[in-house]
Amino acid sequence: MYLVIRCPGCRTFTYVDRFQRWKLCPVCGEVINVTRAPAYLDVASYTEAESMVEKLERFLDETGRSDLNQDEKERLKAEYARWVRMKV
Repeated sequence: MYLVIRCPGCRTFTYVDRFQRWKLCPVCGEVINVTRAPAYLDVASYTEAESMVEKLERFLDETGRSDLNQDEKERLKAEYARWVRMKV
């Protein structure tokens, strides 16, 4: 299981193993405390995590926004859960 998180320094999306406590941001080099970083999704594999990171970055770039609102975060989690249920 992997968490899709966001670096508090440069606001870049990244992912970590769910039991990992620290992550070095690949963009700005900040040491991220995983327990304090905003978590967007909990996914099953690193390939899904990589895909979600790319999609979230692309969505924010295309819309010109800096972050998702709370409603969008909840909808994202619900859609991912629905996708996982349909996949199994």
